[in-house]
This record gives sequence, C-alpha cells and structure tokens, in this order.
Amino acid sequence: MRQAEISRNTLETQVTVRLDLDGTGNARLATGIGFFDHMLEQISRHGMFDLDIQAKGDLHIDGHHTVEDIGITLGQAIAKAVGDKKGLSRYGHAYVPLDEALTRVVVDLSGRPGLVFEVPFVRATIGEFDVDLVREFFQGLVNHAGISLHIDNLRGANAHHQAETVFKAFGRALRMAVTPDIRASGAIPSTKGSL
Repeated sequence: MRQAEISRNTLETQVTVRLDLDGTGNARLATGIGFFDHMLEQISRHGMFDLDIQAKGDLHIDGHHTVEDIGITLGQAIAKAVGDKKGLSRYGHAYVPLDEALTRVVVDLSGRPGLVFEVPFVRATIGEFDVDLVREFFQGLVNHAGISLHIDNLRGANAHHQAETVFKAFGRALRMAVTPDIRASGAIPSTKGSL
C-alpha cells in the first residue's frame, strides 16, 4: 500500500495530507487559497494520485506559510509513500502545453533534495495569489521528499497558463518516477544500492 498520512501543526499552520500513489486522481482540497487548490488538483489528476489536503493557516497575513507548509507536508507524504523505492522507475519527465505555455519537469527520486526552478512568470500575481509561492511550495516539497526536481517553463504569455503547466507536468513526471519498473525485479535503481 503506497499510501501516507502526515500532519504538521505549527503556530502558523495546521496541515494534514493524505496521499495514495495508486489512486485514480481524486482530490479533496481545502487550503483556503482557491487558486492553489486548483493547482494541487492538477497534481492529483495528472499524476493519478488520490490527494486529500486540509489546511488552516494565517491567511490574514498572506499565503506564504500555508503554501510552504503544504509543500513540506506533501513532500513528507511522498517520501513515506515511496518507501525504500525498490523496483521503481526512479526518473520521470513530462512536457505539458496549455495554449501558448509550455513547461518541462524532470524528477529523480534520488534521496537528495535539489530544485532548479526556471519559471519567468509574466506577472507577479494570479488573482490574489503571489506567484513567488509556487517556488516556495516546490522548495518545501523537494527538501522533505528527498527528490531532485528541475522545472523549466519554456514559454508562456499568461501567468495562469504558466503555473498550470508546471503543476500538471510535475504530476505526470512524478507518476512516471513512482511507477514500478517490471524489469527491475524489485531492485533499488541505483549503483549505490540505496536511495
């Protein structure tokens, strides 16, 4: 059962994440940030993960703590759900277009956190959502999932489209990485013998 449930409670946020890597793309999301819920749903639907995220945060200040802490908690859930990574493909990649926007995402379940984030958003906000928080979300996620993640928005003239291609591509790339490799015979996909 490649599932995990993780809770994080601080003075700034209360977050619970339930993740099933072998789901059907069902999402139940309540972060208090409508646009962010829409982005998280892209991960679930395009990754075919069942994802339940319930969060309460200090949104009277701004969305930073809530978005970052959801990234941290989802990262911890991913790490727990993949376990020792025996027999997994390990690597995943996706190119996703949306109208004029195109994003490439590459994932490595390396056990080492690393983020390269090249997304030149064409404006600073999408509605009331600060686009800087997209990077903060993924930084928290990679730090706690122990994955290497490269996100490159190759083109885009609409910030909503840019963001949506990022989250869709991440879902698809992660799905590829966590898919069992039938040729691996349960081996850990590393010459080191561990990830």
